[in-house]
Amino acid sequence: MDPLFLAYSYFRRKKYEQCTEICTQLLEKNPYDQAAWTLKTRALTGQVYVDEVDVDEEGIAEMVMDDNTIAQVSRPGTSLKQPGTGRGAPSQGVRPMSQSGRPLSGFVRPSTQGGRPGTMEKAIMTPRTAHTARPVTSASGRYVRLGTASMLSTPDGPFINLARLNFSKYASRPNLAKALFEYIFHHENDVRNALELAALATEACQFKDWWWKVQLAKCYYRLGMYRDAERQLKSSLKQQDHVDTYLYLCKVYCRLDQPLTAIEVYKQGLEKFQGETTLMTGIARIYEGMNDMDNAVKFYKDVLNYDSMYVEAIACIATNHFYTDQPEVALKFYRRLLQMGVYNAELFNNLGLCCFYAQQYDMTLTCFERALSLAEEVTLAEVWYNIGHVALGIGDMTLAYQAFRLTLANNNDHAEAYNNLGVLELRKGHVEMARAFFQAAVSLAPHMYEPHYNWAALADQLGDLQSSYNAAKRAVDAFPNHVDSKELLKQLKHHFSLL
Repeated sequence: MDPLFLAYSYFRRKKYEQCTEICTQLLEKNPYDQAAWTLKTRALTGQVYVDEVDVDEEGIAEMVMDDNTIAQVSRPGTSLKQPGTGRGAPSQGVRPMSQSGRPLSGFVRPSTQGGRPGTMEKAIMTPRTAHTARPVTSASGRYVRLGTASMLSTPDGPFINLARLNFSKYASRPNLAKALFEYIFHHENDVRNALELAALATEACQFKDWWWKVQLAKCYYRLGMYRDAERQLKSSLKQQDHVDTYLYLCKVYCRLDQPLTAIEVYKQGLEKFQGETTLMTGIARIYEGMNDMDNAVKFYKDVLNYDSMYVEAIACIATNHFYTDQPEVALKFYRRLLQMGVYNAELFNNLGLCCFYAQQYDMTLTCFERALSLAEEVTLAEVWYNIGHVALGIGDMTLAYQAFRLTLANNNDHAEAYNNLGVLELRKGHVEMARAFFQAAVSLAPHMYEPHYNWAALADQLGDLQSSYNAAKRAVDAFPNHVDSKELLKQLKHHFSLL
């Protein structure tokens, strides 16, 4: 069999390492073999390729050192950084929230689980929730680590010495230039050289190739030049309508914190590509990020009209039904995921909770046992935490205490478990232990109102009125609609006024 044909076969089947080995052997025999050179370039790119259309998670650097902020205080319903209380917005007393104020999504994806601290101190000191279990570094750091890892595939040095390349020569040859650009951008992560090649290639084709404009926008986006990226993407759309271009333009607007503009662009894309599920999912994600759950569920249901196997839409609709006191309906959606072949600890955990709240107790423990058998380290803590909640529901305080202890054994930063252990210790009369647990919960999750209120109530019982007042005030700040916190704060204000 012809070696080059075999290499192409490996490439089509995504067996990039075998493809690279054959191309290397061909290039050793003939270093000027352009077909083997191009194929090896594409194979090396395929090994480290990451689809950048999806929205990146903002790390500490992007959160704090943001040069694109226009207004410090945005209007309600116009910002993803400060989500308001939109229509159908869940209450924090019902649905858990992230540190930034967004409801936790039913489907883990970039930018849904990490918080958004307002200052560098909060970004460094505040640990992440149990869903991430690691600090979220900046996107640029991730690209550097990817580039370092990609060098392991070439122990004898880089395949292409970029410092010796004549980009003007390659820019005039489109077939070689496109493969070379993707290699530089994805494999080497050298944005400066990639930008130079894209600029020369765009000029060589007389600014008529929409693909090169999109690549220029990617380079500008990676460098933080979002307005330049926006101009290139808009110019590309004038020449060629493409779904990825719309998605990338919306990604730029989301990074600029202009969700309403992003929704308009998504809808313009739907006019060109009717029924495109990725565009509708993008709209639903933005509405969900702005706490407008009614519109989010509406677009998720539209997605299911075109693609009934879309896992993200099914999971998010199920989560919304669960937190709106419809566990039976949520159970149907989760069972649908199970029938589709989704088989993981998270799904069985959700099935167990739905069965418990739908009063199908015979299936509850079975689902949690299956979740425990499939769970990994971080997920295991969440499963034990939910088992503790089920134990509280049936009145088995011993099992609940053991489950919350096992939660902390698997994740020592689980603020909710600390809070619940404090409540159980307080019921046993262990005041000092309860105070320690509440303080740990407050330090780990200052955005939660429950540990603040519990600490305030405990301090009030002990006669430490100043600490009680401060804790009650923090509870009201975290959740303004909590009646007990407002009532306790009102009583303490009245007491201080009498003094």
